[in-house]
Amino acid sequence: MHFTNRLINWYFSKNSLPYWCIFTMDCLIVFLSYMFVYTKMNSGVEALNVLWQLVTFNSIFVLFHAIGFKIFHTYDGILRYSSFVDLQRVGYAVLTGAVLSYVAHFGMMQIPYFHSVYVGGADIMLASLLSTLLLWAVRVLVKTVYDVSIDKLNARATLIYGVTKGGMGLAKQVRNDKTLKMSLAGFVSDEEHVKHRVLMGLSVFPLDSNLKNVIRKHHVECLLVAQGALDSFRNNKELQDDLLSAGVHIYIPKANEWNPAQPQTQQLKEVSIEDLLPRDEIKIDLESVADTLRGKCVLVTGSAGSIGSEIVKQICKFGPREMVLIDSAETPQHDIRLMMAKNFPEIKAETIVTSVSGIIRMEDIFSRYRPDYVFHAAAYKHVPMMENNPSESIENNVYGTKILADMAVKYGVKKFVMISTDKAVNPTNVMGCSKRICEIYVQSLDHAIKMGKIKGVTQFVTTRFGNVLGSNGSVIPLFKRQIKAGGPVTVTDPNIIRFFMLIPEACKLVLEAGTKGNGGEIFVFDMGNPVKIADLAKRMIKLSGATGVEIKYTGLRAGEKLYEEVLNKEETTMPSFHDKIRIAKVRQYDYDTVERDIEDLVEISKHYDDMATVKKMKEIVPEFKSNNSVYEVLDK
Repeated sequence: MHFTNRLINWYFSKNSLPYWCIFTMDCLIVFLSYMFVYTKMNSGVEALNVLWQLVTFNSIFVLFHAIGFKIFHTYDGILRYSSFVDLQRVGYAVLTGAVLSYVAHFGMMQIPYFHSVYVGGADIMLASLLSTLLLWAVRVLVKTVYDVSIDKLNARATLIYGVTKGGMGLAKQVRNDKTLKMSLAGFVSDEEHVKHRVLMGLSVFPLDSNLKNVIRKHHVECLLVAQGALDSFRNNKELQDDLLSAGVHIYIPKANEWNPAQPQTQQLKEVSIEDLLPRDEIKIDLESVADTLRGKCVLVTGSAGSIGSEIVKQICKFGPREMVLIDSAETPQHDIRLMMAKNFPEIKAETIVTSVSGIIRMEDIFSRYRPDYVFHAAAYKHVPMMENNPSESIENNVYGTKILADMAVKYGVKKFVMISTDKAVNPTNVMGCSKRICEIYVQSLDHAIKMGKIKGVTQFVTTRFGNVLGSNGSVIPLFKRQIKAGGPVTVTDPNIIRFFMLIPEACKLVLEAGTKGNGGEIFVFDMGNPVKIADLAKRMIKLSGATGVEIKYTGLRAGEKLYEEVLNKEETTMPSFHDKIRIAKVRQYDYDTVERDIEDLVEISKHYDDMATVKKMKEIVPEFKSNNSVYEVLDK
């Protein structure tokens, strides 16, 4: 019995037998069938007396059947996945061999060597029938053994989260797709009407403290989350922690729906930390965005960055006439050029390597391409870096934004969308303050246009949100590298919290806010619940399966604060066209005053006097109070 189990385990661990093995086996079955029929139709003693003539005679018949196997390719398939079509091909192949054998046996009987052996038409018919049944039986037997044994051999005990929300259909598909090598142990559900029920022969376990015992008892290795239960699973942190602590692998569907036409292995993916963060699905008015951008020339700055590149990809889906892509990073920008050529060859695309702070170059670009829409995502964003380089922050973030905004007005851009950050609210660092100054400028410029002080048609819209998952500056890629290296995972403070949003989700909201805004608004995105960075690190370590990885607290970095705000205390919000987007009501600034202040700030920054530069920033933004920084002396 032990040997049999080992043999089955060895066979099913292989992808498939070589085709020559199946071909040889089929030929051997045909040969033995002819030998058996002759022995039964004649005495065994007679068969022994003409053994060699009989072997030769039947071997020739096998050759004719081999021709049938070759014609119908009966050996190409994998036995464990045999279907009705495969059985049909076997039947046709044996029939072909039988016909050829029957025709040939008349001639063979004229040969003196075979006079002592008589294999007639009845023998050929019976032998062919027996061969067919045996060939079918082998395939059905292998498939049956595989279907039965796969649940026991190398199969992982699996639970399904959700029942009526797609769990039943998922269970059926898992049972049918043996390549997953999963053995269903039951369902997990918080639905009252199905708790403690038995469905499809499987128990439905409730979400309670006993679930840990269920996982241990059934040696559960995997949990599959049904599509309709994704949101509730994401919001159940306690369940996630229990599963991660138990070493259970969590899988979720890749797409919005399970597609039976696709192999199941292509529709499942093992969960990542991004999938576990609580958030609601974000939907936008795609038709409205498409109608706005279709056939237009769109300019995107920071096109090679995390946000900018995703904005480019999403805009291209709406059929713009032309894309003008600007970034100062050569290699990533080259990657964007290749992506455009491969994925969107029908869209004219200009990939330009330059800085947004070059006024002559920006003038040239705007005059040449005359963009209809501008999405401004270019910015220096790393807090510690900008804390050490305030002049560069002013040159790129503030002066660059001013140049772009002024060019947009001059060349009749319909709408200018600026990507801001939650760090602009009550800023505690140079980077956040620089973005707040950008907000003030574009807002005051929009107001000046509406008041008729400045001639123009451009509407300026600002979008403000927090951290995005997977960005170049996100903690998640850093944590992954540190975990892979064996640790330690560095966290600045055990109490630090941040808001997170997926890059595609943030960009969707940017597009809808940008296209639907009327100008002058600061759109604030609902980022959901904040996440403790220390908890994030702990869960990533558990998710990786790594052991012995420690968390090291390094202290807050210069300019960093424990939590980010979305709105100033003096600000209020009102609803917009989307429940995930709110409009901030902020203080209005005089354009002439703001412009003079910014010009002065830019001139000061050119001398690379950090203290003087930051001092001027604090004059423009009085709520800018430095934290854990050398610039705290300016607040006294």
